Amino acid sequence: MSPKNTTLRRVAVALAVAASLSACAVARDQETVGAYVDDAKITADIKTKMASDKDVAATSISVETLNGVTQLSGFAKSQGEKERASEIARQAKGVRAVRNDVIVRQAQ
Repeated sequence: MSPKNTTLRRVAVALAVAASLSACAVARDQETVGAYVDDAKITADIKTKMASDKDVAATSISVETLNGVTQLSGFAKSQGEKERASEIARQAKGVRAVRNDVIVRQAQ
């Protein structure tokens, strides 16, 4: 598979995940449809950047955004990976705040 197809597939997966994770927010009156679309784009952008970053295991870190506040959760192999994920999220356009709840797994 070509690098372009791989990138497109990653973006499509990230968008699908973002849509499925935050679809309930509109139904529960937590945000407007416009804000929901903005949040889904923020989440997809962050996941895409994480997927292309060699220092972050994007499949181990979940990203959710509500009203511009992005929450990271899951597991990281090191403190550096956790911090890098937070840095990627903070740099995304539209992010007002980042809540990093990623847990660093200790080496066994």
